[in-house]
Amino acid sequence: MYILFEGIDTCGKSTQIELMAQKFDDAIVTKEPGGTEFGKKAREILLEDSLHSKRAELLLFLADRAEHYAQIIKPNRDKLIISDRGFLSGMGYALANGDFDFKYLLELNSFALEDSFPDLILLFIIDIETLRERTSQKRLDGIELRGLEYLISVQTHMKESLERLDIPYLLIDATDSIESISKKIIHKISSL
Repeated sequence: MYILFEGIDTCGKSTQIELMAQKFDDAIVTKEPGGTEFGKKAREILLEDSLHSKRAELLLFLADRAEHYAQIIKPNRDKLIISDRGFLSGMGYALANGDFDFKYLLELNSFALEDSFPDLILLFIIDIETLRERTSQKRLDGIELRGLEYLISVQTHMKESLERLDIPYLLIDATDSIESISKKIIHKISSL
């Protein structure tokens, strides 16, 4: 089972992924970008926010996604795979950057994923006040430096995209307690 943990920075994905890795100790835990050697290099470029072309940024994400799918996801589809981000984030960021069409982005991602989408998507939703509080306590990367409104726009695009897809999902209130969120996630994964 291939599960995406999606959401903008500081929403609590990483904390929950660590807890799920302990609960499901046979799970394969990975991330996009950065789950492969190529992905690590792509991640460095993306977090520097040094690309001037939003199309170049999109294509770099897609190249990483295709490599990640071929190396990590495809050979392990019979196991539990927990991925910190995936195509939904890619679509959210691309749509927030403007000048991209949902259907076109979906086709590009389908190509990168060999038409094999996740079995479940968990989308963490955070409000701007909590986002402001959490980002004030960390050093921001190039993408986070685009601003809180930008990040909330990305989140909105992820949610709207998710609602248009035919993929099981669960919306997570990122302001809820860590324990409560964990219980909901474990229940959802176990029910599948």
